[in-house]
Amino acid sequence: MRAMVSERPGAPLVPHDLPRPAPAADRLLIEIEACAVCRTDLHVVDGELPGVPYPVVPGHQIVGRVAKDGAAGSFAAGDRVGVPWLGYACGHCRYCVSGRENLCDRAAFTGYTLPGGYAECVAVDPAFAFALSGEASAADLAPLLCAGMIGYRALRMCGEAEHVGLYGFGAAAHLLAQVLRHQGRAFYAFTRAGDTAAQRSAEALGARWAGDSDRRPDRALDAAIVFAPVGALVPAALRAVAKGGIVVCAGIHMSDIPAMPYSLLWEERQLRSVANLTRADGAELLAFAARFPLQTRVTRYPLADANRALEDLREGRFTGSAVLCVDA
Repeated sequence: MRAMVSERPGAPLVPHDLPRPAPAADRLLIEIEACAVCRTDLHVVDGELPGVPYPVVPGHQIVGRVAKDGAAGSFAAGDRVGVPWLGYACGHCRYCVSGRENLCDRAAFTGYTLPGGYAECVAVDPAFAFALSGEASAADLAPLLCAGMIGYRALRMCGEAEHVGLYGFGAAAHLLAQVLRHQGRAFYAFTRAGDTAAQRSAEALGARWAGDSDRRPDRALDAAIVFAPVGALVPAALRAVAKGGIVVCAGIHMSDIPAMPYSLLWEERQLRSVANLTRADGAELLAFAARFPLQTRVTRYPLADANRALEDLREGRFTGSAVLCVDA
């Protein structure tokens, strides 16, 4: 099978012809249709995450069909399924039994410690795959598997906040903006300086305010979610939230947070982080998307152009999500 492989940190992906995964009774064999590209994939290929088992096939927003020779569990051949970042949890530790499988010490992650979706085929634990509707295109569904799910988990950490700031208006923020709009909450978009295209995109989705991340809207926020992996945005977000406000760091990796005065955290402001996601997060997001269809904005690339997709993501050359399409 064709696959794009990260052989060593900082190097471009290399095309390989790998053996097709062998069918196994405890694995779901999936013929991949599409895999969305995530900033976490950049952290994997750049060597910014610990313990990457190079060589590795990146990609953790997978949409595909169950292969005829690999059905398992409640899935049948031909079913459309989605594969997210969390690919395994032990189910027995104190985190798993308390509904926090995202913190499991033995957890494994698709496209990081497990083979990912920059390939024609992948074998996964069926307990960590989601059944998907066959109506939307695979490319449109793929961003829900991480950008949608991790944004949804981050929003849950904001409680009942009515005015929510989104720092970094990429794939996750595009989807979360629609969730906020459906819920009747106001959102405010903060982008890199001068990124008028992202600001216009936010306004088109109903942003109450959109501007550079070093600016502030004309009202204090109840909560803010930092999607961009830029530590300097954390003090900026704390300045923007009101007393008792919440700032959630939603990325798996972030540059160092600079020293800041305690006064930014005082008055019962809260600073939280999101670590991975649970299957419950995924089920809730997909149920929401079934009631209020979320419109994904995607830029399609052939699988062989994975390096170009990653570089375009790094440089902010598109709005929404990049998606690798296997048959393109």
